[in-house]
Amino acid sequence: MKTGYDVIIRPIITENSMDMAEEKKYAFKVAKDANKTEVRKAIEDIFGVDVAKVNIMNVSGKKKRMGRTIGTTASYKKAVVTLTADSKEIEIFQNL
Repeated sequence: MKTGYDVIIRPIITENSMDMAEEKKYAFKVAKDANKTEVRKAIEDIFGVDVAKVNIMNVSGKKKRMGRTIGTTASYKKAVVTLTADSKEIEIFQNL
């Protein structure tokens, strides 16, 4: 059985995700085999918040060059979690 820490890998900290945090939307890198209900349960257990909606997308790797060699960066799964209006905010995004 997966725990919340097996589902949620790390938060995604970008300028766009910081702007979304003002609307109580937070972005996380999640396990490739995770689904919406697992992500919802993991976020609620780890941070103690109420989740209103979860959107999940697969992010494909980008092509990168190292001299003559061409490779790709790793692909991953990204979840955007929207909290309810009366829920508290996630503290990780407040300290940055």
